[in-house]
Amino acid sequence: MKKKLVALLLSASMVFALAGCAEGAAETASEPAAAQSSDDGAADSSAEGTVYKVGLCNYVADASLDQICDNIQSTLDQIGKENNVTFEVEYDNCNADSNVLNQIVANFIADDVDLMIGVATPVAMSMQAATSDIPIVFSAVTDPLSAGLVNTMDAPGANITGTSDYLDTEAVMNLIFAADPSADKIGLLYDVGQDASTTPIADAKAYLDSKGIEYVERTGTSVDEVKLAAEALVSDGVDAVFTPQDNTIMQAELSIYETLANAGIPHYTGADSFALNGAFLGYGVDYANLGVETAYMVKDILVDGKDPASLSVKTFDNGTATVNTETCETLGFNFDEIKETFGPFCTQVNSITTAESFE
Repeated sequence: MKKKLVALLLSASMVFALAGCAEGAAETASEPAAAQSSDDGAADSSAEGTVYKVGLCNYVADASLDQICDNIQSTLDQIGKENNVTFEVEYDNCNADSNVLNQIVANFIADDVDLMIGVATPVAMSMQAATSDIPIVFSAVTDPLSAGLVNTMDAPGANITGTSDYLDTEAVMNLIFAADPSADKIGLLYDVGQDASTTPIADAKAYLDSKGIEYVERTGTSVDEVKLAAEALVSDGVDAVFTPQDNTIMQAELSIYETLANAGIPHYTGADSFALNGAFLGYGVDYANLGVETAYMVKDILVDGKDPASLSVKTFDNGTATVNTETCETLGFNFDEIKETFGPFCTQVNSITTAESFE
């Protein structure tokens, strides 16, 4: 009897011992898995860093504005990698439709973006009207003061600042008369609804009035209207045509440059993208750089915590002339000679050939 009792007790103790070993082994096996899961989570958090939501709206697709948007996004991506943050950019294009523009801005606000970027004056104005809380950075706004976007260029005073493509209109006028000192009738081609054209056209008129030079104004609000306006300027017998950074004319440039060039009329414009699309000359800022600097202003506000109200609007040296060499030849100019002629009035003179967009 005792032997049976001892055997039973030994069997029971072995069962409990095995169960205990199994339980311990299970606990030991589960611990590394839990630790590994925790480590993975920490790695993901470290890799992603802080995430900023940015709403980017373009006014219309053209070579200049597209170049700005492309450089904003690529530069934000670079800044993000350098600072261990992520910029989630929600991009949209209103195609110059004010109703669509207002809806895009409303969507950005509903999506609770951390900052909005408005490319061109109408977009910046719509954003400013929609919110006084969300920081706004504009780009390619020619005259932020006249547009009522800022109090001063040095101290904007509210939730908005940005980069300006202000045009030195007098410099463009000087180029016109350097190339053709006998010019006595100048065409002004623009869209009356474009805020970017208001000040430069007024400045051009003041310059021409001071010289006693006749000018003819032709306007258009669509590609078809601009084509008719260009044909009218040929009939008017103008010696040259001036257009500032007008997005409507920019959209139509590929449709009008041959009309003007074949008539022997050089088209002087306020951006190198016009020259890319066939105009004789584009004068102004580097729009690729404008996009880069806009992105760094976003970084100043979101990453570095700077206040847009006291962050100065950035302006740039716009002394670069870009000449379309194909149009130059059509007009009967020699590029080397025209480069020398324009040299004293520019920081540099570049050449370009006709294409639809920048590479």
